[in-house]
Amino acid sequence: MNKRKLLAGPYLIWAIGFIILPLLMIIYYGLTSPDGGFTLENLSAIGDSIHYKALGQSLLIAFGSTCISLLIAYPLAYILSKNQGSKKDIIIMLFILPMWINFLLRVLALQMILANTGILNGILNFFGLPSQHLLYTRTAILIGMTYDYLPFMILPIYNAMCKIDRDLIHAAADLGAGSKLIFRKIILPLSMPGVISGIIMVFVPSISEFAIADILGGSKILLIGNVIEQEFSLTNNWHLGSGLSIVLMVFIFISMAVMNKNDAEGEGQMIW
Repeated sequence: MNKRKLLAGPYLIWAIGFIILPLLMIIYYGLTSPDGGFTLENLSAIGDSIHYKALGQSLLIAFGSTCISLLIAYPLAYILSKNQGSKKDIIIMLFILPMWINFLLRVLALQMILANTGILNGILNFFGLPSQHLLYTRTAILIGMTYDYLPFMILPIYNAMCKIDRDLIHAAADLGAGSKLIFRKIILPLSMPGVISGIIMVFVPSISEFAIADILGGSKILLIGNVIEQEFSLTNNWHLGSGLSIVLMVFIFISMAVMNKNDAEGEGQMIW
């Protein structure tokens, strides 16, 4: 037991120094004024028009990127889970490979693709199709978030589908169930834990994203992550930035709690 505690020592030091202490600092700054007095004004500032509009934009784009990622990831994960060939590993590797490249490099590469004189419009012009003005729009931000977070949706769903007992599927088929009924009664319910995990892993970072909005949105679309980042880096107002961060963290924790509750209630059920 003492050896286990000793092995956990480095993690505890890391967690205290880089997780707990920063959170305590955020809470302290968020609940105090510049003169050190207790205040809730930093939290209530989320009600300002510019702040709640930015939060609404973030929610809308995060919801959109999560839905698009799910629509792409679920059929792909389903096909890969049924395929036992070597091509499956190659396809999975193609989705994981971009994650080994620096995040900013991937976004900058996407900027070159979506630019008015970029690769995408070059291809469209080659085939005589009209150019698309995507860069510095909500669409560009949505594409960027979907591109960056899609692997985090695919892998949990794929792992959940791989864990489904194939004997259940074979037994249902032997009893006369068709492919649609098998999918609706067995595969879809048993894959829901992976779907819930994927939604959390995509939605949570998307709602607080600011780098993609800066690069692909050209700072024209203001998200709540951009507001918080500007309060810290430009205006040097750590108190307001921390207060908005606390509100965003509470919102994220509530969303995760709801998702985890649905996951716990639905896991393993095969009734619909």
